[in-house]
Amino acid sequence: MAESLAFTIGEQLLEKLLNLPEKLGTAAYQEICLAWGIKSDLEKLKGTLSTVKAVLLDAEEKQTHNHELREWLAKLKNAYYDAEDVLDEFEVEALRRQVLKQRSLGRKVCHFFSRSNPVASAFRMGHKIKSIRERFDEIAALKVKFHLVERDGPDHEDSRSLLQMRESDSSLEPNVVGRNEDKEKIIEMLMHPTDGIGEAIPVLPIVGIAGLGKTVLAKLVFNDERIDKHFRLKIWVCVSEDFDFKQLMMKTIKSATGENCSDMTKEQLYKVLRRCLGGKRYLLILDDVWNEEIRDWIDQALLMDRVNGSKIIVTTRSNRVAAITGTLPQYNLKDLPYEESLSLFLQHAFKKGNEKQPLNLVKIGEEIVKKCKGIPLAVKTLASQLCFETAEDEWKRVRDNEIWELEQEGKGIFPALRLSYDRLPPHLKRCFAYCSVFTKDYVISNIQMVSFWVALGLLKSSKENEGLEAVGKRYLRELWARSLFQEFQETPFLIRFKMHDLLHDFAQRLAKDECSVVKSCSQDLSQTVRHLSIVNPHLLHQGAPRFLDKAGRVQTLFFPNMEKFNSVSFIEECVSRCSRLRVLDLSVSSFEILPRNIGKWKHLRYLNLSDNISIKRLPNSISKLQSLQTLFLAGCTAIEELPRGIRYMISLRMLFITTKQRVLPENEIGCLKSLQFLSFSECDNLEYLFQGMQNLTSLRTMLILLCPSLVSLPHGIKYLTALQGLVIWGCEKLSLDMELEFEGKQDGSLQSLAIGELPKLVALPKWLLLGSTKTLQQLIIMGCENLTALPDWFQDVAALQLLKIAGCPKLSSLPDGMQHLTFLNQLAIQACPTLSKRCKPGIGEDWPKIAHVTKIVLDGIEISPANDHY
Repeated sequence: MAESLAFTIGEQLLEKLLNLPEKLGTAAYQEICLAWGIKSDLEKLKGTLSTVKAVLLDAEEKQTHNHELREWLAKLKNAYYDAEDVLDEFEVEALRRQVLKQRSLGRKVCHFFSRSNPVASAFRMGHKIKSIRERFDEIAALKVKFHLVERDGPDHEDSRSLLQMRESDSSLEPNVVGRNEDKEKIIEMLMHPTDGIGEAIPVLPIVGIAGLGKTVLAKLVFNDERIDKHFRLKIWVCVSEDFDFKQLMMKTIKSATGENCSDMTKEQLYKVLRRCLGGKRYLLILDDVWNEEIRDWIDQALLMDRVNGSKIIVTTRSNRVAAITGTLPQYNLKDLPYEESLSLFLQHAFKKGNEKQPLNLVKIGEEIVKKCKGIPLAVKTLASQLCFETAEDEWKRVRDNEIWELEQEGKGIFPALRLSYDRLPPHLKRCFAYCSVFTKDYVISNIQMVSFWVALGLLKSSKENEGLEAVGKRYLRELWARSLFQEFQETPFLIRFKMHDLLHDFAQRLAKDECSVVKSCSQDLSQTVRHLSIVNPHLLHQGAPRFLDKAGRVQTLFFPNMEKFNSVSFIEECVSRCSRLRVLDLSVSSFEILPRNIGKWKHLRYLNLSDNISIKRLPNSISKLQSLQTLFLAGCTAIEELPRGIRYMISLRMLFITTKQRVLPENEIGCLKSLQFLSFSECDNLEYLFQGMQNLTSLRTMLILLCPSLVSLPHGIKYLTALQGLVIWGCEKLSLDMELEFEGKQDGSLQSLAIGELPKLVALPKWLLLGSTKTLQQLIIMGCENLTALPDWFQDVAALQLLKIAGCPKLSSLPDGMQHLTFLNQLAIQACPTLSKRCKPGIGEDWPKIAHVTKIVLDGIEISPANDHY
């Protein structure tokens, strides 16, 4: 199955090779080719790659019944990956030369960046390129025996307009179909008295095969108003496959109170849990349970101070788990009936409200629904892919595909997922497969996911002036629109989402030889593994784990939820063994120092140290990471100062900073001309930012959060004409009343502005929006207790679509001219007593100014359309 990625990887590799001169600059490209003596081999490699690519789509389609062809594709795919690594050497060398040429460096710094032996380096690279070229020649020579036909690749952007059409319907998930009767039955069971069961807390198991919607049903119950009224406390815990007594207690406490208890002992957790639950009637939902030991956990952790009426729901695929844990009759979730399955299919396959559904496609859809055998996930995912297909032949290809006849576990689910995946545009296939590096139930953010994709070169911009981060968000939305992500929550600056367990399993199948989640030291890894997620902390305190023996090609090292991880020796070992590393995520770890040899990771593009509260300093050698694009230091509250030489990290696109420094050094951050995202957070001592901000001409987003000592912003902020998003929050000493003299008109690009918890803010300064009155779409003002008025010129913010004002009690009215903001479609006012009164429908003095707004929320209550109040 993983060989279906060969076309995508091959296409990206050929494109990378063809674009090298443009990306590096023709002069630099020619200079490197000449120094390494490889121009002829590169030209031959281009020809071979083009020849092979032409038959790849045909090969992928024919591989199902041809083992030899699958082996050929596997060899080709691995050669592609190795070739990518070699081509990356060009970029590394070009960056090194750029640093040396652009700075007037002394001998010490020149030595700092130079290679020890340029002749040996040239010989080594020449050998690598020749070896790769010969390897592809050998693989290409074998293709003739498979009688493959040349085929054109699909259009990468053919689904964009349909995606936009679907997104325009609603940002919310469609209504759940066909589970209302199940919901009512379970609510009745939960609210029915169960006093005769003895001391055991009643446990209701919901049982069903994968993809039936057990979790969806549990959420319908959990969020019902009757449940809110009946239970004093509701707790949701996702258990999943990795069962651990202590972790489960911590999750339960965090869900109940929001409290993080990661440093507590088991005995302390018992006490906290007793305090949380004692004397309360609660509903606890344990979702996705696999382990039978959950019964012991319930007996030990929860059989205390039980209040009559408390209940537990367990969702599981296992009848044995249900039999062991349940005290109430298990609820067996049945397949979705055909009529409701068809309704779900049509809801996702066609645009909402489109009454003219093509009858020929509906007829084919009815037959496809039958093949999905009542599994909602299969129906929804496949329908979401067909939403992007309008040709009858494509629908028939899905209906008649032989994969339905293959024996598969999980009834109709994996054939449906495979057919859905096959219909993804090539640019999304590799991005989706990479998601398997995350553990199940992991809450993924767009910042983390997109930064991973950027670091691995998986994104390509097809629009002028469209940044890669914007491309990544577009990819995320498209995968969500195709029902491949769930619990998708989007705000102006952040997207959070999860993958369904089955889709995670499917992604792991796709990338089984490249992505692995390491759980034990004895785990057997493929020699071709490239992305590792390590979830067992005990593996990292036993010297060099065995799995590192096969880590020579690894590009990703990810340590999710490893709060106690602080093994410097392990990282040192990784530096020597994982020379191709692109992504290193050490967030929420406990390092006090990092090894000095970290500067040897010349390919490293993503480094995350966020929320590491023990680390005080970073080695200065980190500035040798010229390929680094993303550096997370947010939440590293013990860092005393930033490392020297940040200005040499010329590839940095995203920089997140927490530091104890009072003033940031000059000629460091201001020299990072590639920077697009800059964040300062929890910098308790920071009084001033840095001079030279005007040099950050590529900066698109800036966050200034929880910097209580910050006094003012640098005047260079007026030159950030590319800035699209700005957040200033929790800076109690910050004054925005700056005297700025602007030389002529400054054309701004600001689209989203959020300011909050700024007690010194009395009026919204004009310089903040100067030049962006035609571009600003979202404005959020919260917790500004001394803000008295919005400016008279506010009507000039003509593109404004969303305005949210909360916690500004002195703001007493809206400015005149608000009615001219014709694009304004969302207005929310909270905890502004006088203003809320003036905006009351029909009778408030400011009502005529906002009566045209589509959605108005006053103190949490959405009011009816304006026409009802005249």
